[in-house]
Amino acid sequence: MTIVFNHVVTSETQLREVIGSPSRRALRKQVAQLDEFSRAFIARSPFLVLSSCDAEGNMDVSPKGDPPGFVRVLDDHTLAIPDRLGNRRADTMKNLIQNPKVALLFLIPGKKETLRVSGTAQIVRDEWVRGPMAIGGKLPDHAIVVHVTEAFFHCTKCVIRSRLWDSQAWPSLAGLPSLAEALVAQGKLEESLEQVQALLEEDARQRLY
Repeated sequence: MTIVFNHVVTSETQLREVIGSPSRRALRKQVAQLDEFSRAFIARSPFLVLSSCDAEGNMDVSPKGDPPGFVRVLDDHTLAIPDRLGNRRADTMKNLIQNPKVALLFLIPGKKETLRVSGTAQIVRDEWVRGPMAIGGKLPDHAIVVHVTEAFFHCTKCVIRSRLWDSQAWPSLAGLPSLAEALVAQGKLEESLEQVQALLEEDARQRLY
């Protein structure tokens, strides 16, 4: 059955009739470089999400995480993200080969504001970039280098509403399917649930870095 919507916004004029216009403060908060405020936030962030799309506009969003400061700021307009061992799908990397545009969202646990950064990206293997990103003596195979065109802080409202950092408000995980259960069902795998769970645990032990 096709869902039909009767009131669809199709123009910015329609949108503005409801939400109004942004304040001067909101319009002027973005900057075109990584200033001292952005650098300080990135240095404390252990987690980001990276959005990209292919040549046809098919979107992808990928989480990236490491100890705080894992993203290197190379200069006022350039940062580098280590690409650690994963499942070899390489969705982000394949997208970047087709379309270099990216957007990043940096988070710091306990911090209500987030940092949004956008620009264009390259996949590089220069050792001078990857070398300082080594953990346990293991270099990332690649680094995603982002040439920043815009950066700005996102306000606290969504984090406050979601109570994201308030552990007392976190939903119960009881009854939530495990990753192994999802993989077996969605992929119609021949392996048993126990086998897939063991493979995931072994992968975490052997290939974390």
